[in-house]
Amino acid sequence: MPLESNARIAKALAERGYNAEREAITLLAGAADPAAAVAAAVDHAPDEALRITADHVHEATAETERSAASSDANGQSPVETEGSATGGAGGTDAGSAAATTDGVAVTDDPRSDASTTETTTADAAAADTSTPDGSAADTSTADASPPDRSRDPDLRDLEVGNDMTGRSTGTGEYGDFVTTFRDRYERLSKILRGRVNHRPAEAIADMPGGSDAAMIGLVNDVRSTKSGHWLVELEDTTGTFPALVMKDKGLADVVDEILMDECVAVEGTLADDSGILFADSLHFPDVPRTHNPGGADRHVQAALISDVHVGSDEFMADAWHEFTDWLHTSEADPVEYLLLAGDMVEGVGVYPDQDEELEIVDIYEQYEVFAEHLKEVPADTEIVMIPGNHDAVRLAEPQPGFNDEIREIMDVHDARIVSNPATVSVEGVEVLMYHGVSLDEVIAELPEEKASYDEPHKAMYQLLKKRHVAPQFGGHTRVAPEERDYLVMEDVPDVFHTGHVHKLGWGKYHNVLAVNSGCWQAQTDFQKSVNIDPDAGYAPILDLDTLDMTVRKFS
Repeated sequence: MPLESNARIAKALAERGYNAEREAITLLAGAADPAAAVAAAVDHAPDEALRITADHVHEATAETERSAASSDANGQSPVETEGSATGGAGGTDAGSAAATTDGVAVTDDPRSDASTTETTTADAAAADTSTPDGSAADTSTADASPPDRSRDPDLRDLEVGNDMTGRSTGTGEYGDFVTTFRDRYERLSKILRGRVNHRPAEAIADMPGGSDAAMIGLVNDVRSTKSGHWLVELEDTTGTFPALVMKDKGLADVVDEILMDECVAVEGTLADDSGILFADSLHFPDVPRTHNPGGADRHVQAALISDVHVGSDEFMADAWHEFTDWLHTSEADPVEYLLLAGDMVEGVGVYPDQDEELEIVDIYEQYEVFAEHLKEVPADTEIVMIPGNHDAVRLAEPQPGFNDEIREIMDVHDARIVSNPATVSVEGVEVLMYHGVSLDEVIAELPEEKASYDEPHKAMYQLLKKRHVAPQFGGHTRVAPEERDYLVMEDVPDVFHTGHVHKLGWGKYHNVLAVNSGCWQAQTDFQKSVNIDPDAGYAPILDLDTLDMTVRKFS
């Protein structure tokens, strides 16, 4: 069967343990006999090469032409070469240093041949890596060769839940927002009702003064009094009721963590006139300390990445190629899943004067180039992607998983494209994927020791505590009104994976692994202006059987 598309060429090469530079795939796809061209290029590539380059294709084609000429001289029929993998008149001799396509010189891939034995583009022989215990992990692939991939797709188990793509019902009317927040309250208050003896606001108002009482509600207001106490107003489906948190109750740390619109429970004693509840304790829905995470019944891994930002003039293509080269090595053979948490492309018009920092100014072309980069990933890898705030979807969360036109462009390796957020069950491990825009809100609102850009996983702990990925409404995070609040963490995840802030951080909160996976974009001028120093070129690799993780650096 002819290999009539670039995707099929990439898949055929991946099945042989290779990836390829874009120009090489184009040349192979344009050959008169693509299948034969692929076989010839693979046979001609050096044993240590992991990446098929345009020069490999040209050299293999030249060798085929010499064989054909020799056969013709012996009276045999010549092989037709016009329009084949040489690229016609634009082709080059086998020994040339550059291939020419459409008048553009394409120089040798610096990672090809001997260079592909290195994992980074730095002058070190091996990449910098770190593990959760701070030890180093060697990512040198100097002795690596294309692996005989023995991965069995029948052993895989991947299911996506909470995907709202195609299910949006909101019209933006006031009633739609009421429905969303009512659903939020009902589902989160259900978690809290097992911890406090809850009474509705209207029932508490009718209780006699001095009674013990407890209320669960969404935070309607938080403010300090002149005496240094805190007044927290809660709202449920029956009304509102105020709770006073005295400064001598030892609850200051808890009050510091309260965000508007989140669901909390307050226990305390009613004032003599029953007009206010004096708080003795505050409770968040939180993750139980007894949470027992799942695990795969075999050794298999998932790469957790985000914020690729193809189209930016600071997109780190070399680091990306190093990463995908490594995925083709025997060391990466257990990496059967790739979970990408949004911002595949840089987008257009996301921030002021962004056009001055774009290498690709057309949004559709950005996705087309991203798709070409995604083809470098081994074709037998299971891929799940969610959108982010730079992607071509609505900004309000939950974000649906792209329209049909962009989904068709990104239809690579049968990737699953779902909404933001989404839950992904991977061989018994429940992964909550969320791009992470609300992390900006959490970091801005809470004290630095509880949430900061330098330690983004701590801000993620706060979202786990609140059991909601974007609790605060009306700030930087836009929320779309739906019949169901898709942002609620009704079930406890085993892994919480985010991006957005371009910082690397990970840790465990009540046995839930929180991972912010950094980015693949070097610092832009805009990021400099807002003091963002990105952690770029990292790929956290998660063991799905043990939930141990190694962070590999490819830049």
